[in-house]
Amino acid sequence: MNNSFGRNVVITLFGESHGSAVGAVLDGLAPGIPVDESVIAAQLDLRRPFEDLGSSRREADRFTIVSGVFQGKTTGSPLCVLIPNGDVQSGDYEELRHLARPGHADYAAQCKYHGFQDYRGGGHFSGRLTAPIVAAGSIALAALKARGITIGTHLLRCGGVSDRRFDDLQADIAALSEKRFAVLDSAAAEAMKESIRQAAAEGDSVGGVLETAVTGLPAGVGEPWFDTVEGLLSHALFSIPAVKGVQFGAGFDMADTTGSRFNDCFAVENGQIVTRTNHNGGVNGGITNGMPVLFHCMVKPTPSIRKIQQTVDYDRLENTDIQINGRHDPAVIPRARVVVDSVTALVLCDLLTGRFGTDYLGGGDR
Repeated sequence: MNNSFGRNVVITLFGESHGSAVGAVLDGLAPGIPVDESVIAAQLDLRRPFEDLGSSRREADRFTIVSGVFQGKTTGSPLCVLIPNGDVQSGDYEELRHLARPGHADYAAQCKYHGFQDYRGGGHFSGRLTAPIVAAGSIALAALKARGITIGTHLLRCGGVSDRRFDDLQADIAALSEKRFAVLDSAAAEAMKESIRQAAAEGDSVGGVLETAVTGLPAGVGEPWFDTVEGLLSHALFSIPAVKGVQFGAGFDMADTTGSRFNDCFAVENGQIVTRTNHNGGVNGGITNGMPVLFHCMVKPTPSIRKIQQTVDYDRLENTDIQINGRHDPAVIPRARVVVDSVTALVLCDLLTGRFGTDYLGGGDR
């Protein structure tokens, strides 16, 4: 059993969806990193449902930093953030406790934990645990930003509607930081919202694709083979509930092309080595090459839907039908955007401290 990720900067998650609280311990942070609680609150706000596009479960997410911060800066000791659960309706899950909800982890959890798991709201498997990821990730994002490294994610596709691709990365990332619904084209945003509302009206759900860009990463970060930049990012990204695919650079989009078209030719511009294209997404041989790191995440449609589906009662070993009511998102992808940013920041902090030392993010080498 492993609820931790990272080698140098390590995050450990704890809690269940309907338990008293969820939280995270972040260990390995350099001392002296500024921690602005208003920034953490703003990032958590991006994860919460809004308008009529998400779950009616509305948590306040009034977090407490229990340890690791003194006078507004990290101390270098483990940082623990605690987020209470308040808006729970555990009774919604009582009649489903022996039914395997299609697309959920219920049956897999039953096989692993032998019935001792907390089944309410998905328990430890719930997307509720992305709240402490976002809280911890906001500290990582701020530390990276102080080093000139920025991260931005938008809904490239949702419900069959496409946004435009990244263009001017710095400007686009700055624009996304001001948006609750992270779409670059306002017309596409309205069409996506309508698609989500239509799915909800039909008792169904939609998914889509997130596009993420990282700018300012120095070249030479990462390892060949087993600790590649793509490998570590993918490992963490696939831990986000609903992420079912990750693509770096052009990836599958250019699977049928030739090497002469896919290769990124090198050039010198303003005294810096760059590539003329970025089909490899800023990574060669598992190591950053100084170009922006670009990747996509496929986010599946929310598995909790009101339509009648076939399933099993795994206690009685009987076939049956299931209809899931309760409070659920018709699309989790608008809320997943900030989770992807946060996970990406945590992985990059781990990689950078492994490359340049633990004081890199705290400015101890300056």
